[in-house]
Amino acid sequence: MTGHYLPRREFLARAGGGIGALALNTLLADEGKAKAQDPLAPKKPHFPAKAKRVISIFCFGGLSHMDTFDPKPELIKQDGVSVAGRKEFDTGGRSAPGKLMKSPWAFKHYGKCGMPVSDLLPRIGACADDLGLIRSMRSESNNHVPAVYHMLTGSILAGRPGLGSWVSYGLGTENQNLPAFVVMTDPRALVGGGAGNWSAGFLPSNYQGVQFRSSGLPVLNLKPPTGLSPEKQREQLDFLHQLNDEFLRERPQEQELAARIRSYELAYRMQSEATEAVDLGKETEATKALYGMDKPETEIVGRQCLLARRLVERGVRFVQIYSGGGVFDQSWDAHNGMVANHEKRAREIDVPVAGLLKDLKQRGLFEDTLVVFHTEFGRMPFTEGGTGRDHNPKAFSVWLAGAGIKGGTIYGASDELGYIASENVQTVYDLNATVLHLMGMDHTKLTYPYSGRNMRLTDVSGNIIKPVLS
Repeated sequence: MTGHYLPRREFLARAGGGIGALALNTLLADEGKAKAQDPLAPKKPHFPAKAKRVISIFCFGGLSHMDTFDPKPELIKQDGVSVAGRKEFDTGGRSAPGKLMKSPWAFKHYGKCGMPVSDLLPRIGACADDLGLIRSMRSESNNHVPAVYHMLTGSILAGRPGLGSWVSYGLGTENQNLPAFVVMTDPRALVGGGAGNWSAGFLPSNYQGVQFRSSGLPVLNLKPPTGLSPEKQREQLDFLHQLNDEFLRERPQEQELAARIRSYELAYRMQSEATEAVDLGKETEATKALYGMDKPETEIVGRQCLLARRLVERGVRFVQIYSGGGVFDQSWDAHNGMVANHEKRAREIDVPVAGLLKDLKQRGLFEDTLVVFHTEFGRMPFTEGGTGRDHNPKAFSVWLAGAGIKGGTIYGASDELGYIASENVQTVYDLNATVLHLMGMDHTKLTYPYSGRNMRLTDVSGNIIKPVLS
């Protein structure tokens, strides 16, 4: 059947003048209208944006703040003091508090700003003058999945759109031949909550994240079957589009079908552009080494970060990288032993993340690319019986770098033991409001009607964290 099928324009053109010409003009008008209504077409921000694109680096499992970016001299003084039975400390019933434990790592002051960073992350520390560090984050859950959902979708409940989905909904994409929102997970274990973290939720499906593999070929099945020419493939897609379009005209509310139609078109266009975008063979050996791709322990995250740079410079709006997945030592979830867990994870990310920041700067991308380094919660200042730390949503640290960020800034503080955020406390809503602000969007106006009200990423909360902005 497809061998005799004529593309719609050619069929109508052959119908001659009169009705055929009228039909052709109508078709072209319809196609122009459809193009104008493309949900991923570039959209103007609410106001001039500092950032054009975002790279999110998420440390799944709970990065310990007092062992990385928030030194606590008082923990050194009180190391080994039991806190069992002390009412001011609460683990939410997860474990019995043990003894206060100082950080196993020393801190050094980096950059002109003198930002203290532990020996776990010396190369990221060397980028201190580029970082806007927030030490007073608080979350709403001490369990991984709801806490990750909270950070990445704005709600502890499943089913909400991810941060990248909201950004692509608000701004569209700069490159119609690549996804607007790309996700790269740890290939060894899936992050808690899985695809719910990059789901489109109640937004139309075309805003969900597209997962690229972090090892091997990033995108499978990019090449058409052997023997299928590009012309024949285009003809088949046109015919499929015609059938779907006729069905959709009678059922305009079928958003899932509309999204699927666009996904077929995107997959077709990606055959050429995505193949080039993920071809790391075009990078120099020096660039690969900058990202740590020349060493086994840094190769995975190095590949993710280099792919992220290649994607954002080609117009991808939002790239999300996950460090760690699964439970305990598959992630940053250091219940059993802080030293072994955090040293392994830190070795994997320190060189690649620092390399990404340097590479963005030398390529002129740093000024309009926002890098977000975050986690779902911190760790407790005391042990939970051994040499590990339990979850702590009451205090943790994140940092931002790049577009619109005042580098070398430290904002907020946790108490003297690192147990609870105590000065200039910031919420997940505040952080997400700040990301949207840097992308030129007012978080109170970026809404979508659902379940009887206008929903938004920041719910009914959120304030821009102005002290870290340039």
